Amino acid sequence: MKRIILAALAASTFAAAAHAENVNICVEGAYPPFSWTEASGDVVGFDIDIANALAVEMGMTATMVKTDWDGIIPALLEGKCDAIIASMSITEERKQVIDFSAKYYNSPAGFIGAEGMMADALDGKVVGVQRGTIHQDFMEGEFPNVELRLYGSQDEVYLDLTANRIDAAIGDSIAMDDGFLSTEAGAGYAFFGEMYSIPKYHGDGAGVGVRQEDTELRDAFSAAILAVRASGEYAMINDKYFEIDIYGGE
Repeated sequence: MKRIILAALAASTFAAAAHAENVNICVEGAYPPFSWTEASGDVVGFDIDIANALAVEMGMTATMVKTDWDGIIPALLEGKCDAIIASMSITEERKQVIDFSAKYYNSPAGFIGAEGMMADALDGKVVGVQRGTIHQDFMEGEFPNVELRLYGSQDEVYLDLTANRIDAAIGDSIAMDDGFLSTEAGAGYAFFGEMYSIPKYHGDGAGVGVRQEDTELRDAFSAAILAVRASGEYAMINDKYFEIDIYGGE
């Protein structure tokens, strides 16, 4: 019954705002295991499966619009897509420009470097971070004495780490664990120091980004997130990629 009520809410809140049966969703495709691009050109991953599940819950189909991270908010504002599902954290700074659904997952940030590296040895080191992310803001605010090197994608960070062009990297702990440390390229590297989840920088979890005027679409996504959680579909998608529930606390 709960699932039926939630699904009905998602459908009713979105019906007045959308007349088409398709929703265009901006995704990144370079952030495994949340999204990556196959040799065929198809974009796959947790974010993609969640995007499709939410669209179905709202009675729609989803078309993925692969977009570089640096241009993903401009693409939404320019109407190139209707929503962003790209592990984008809900922060006050971003909410000045776009709006968000409720979160669909939440995970802390951390550092990785060569095994044995210590957090107190960061001063004077070079740390790689994806440009325009909450992790760049965090480093600039909390580690001003560390030299930052900015990259267009997290994959580029990993490439320079393994090439010894940077000493360490920072990012989402789950993305780095599954997308790098658990791969062959990640051999000899490990997390060091503590994990960070500071609302000032890291926000309130990852949400679906929408234009500020699209309040009905925002609410429809929020209701759909609750519905797939309640139905167990979220758990099935989660377990396909992760050994823990990444949704975070209720």
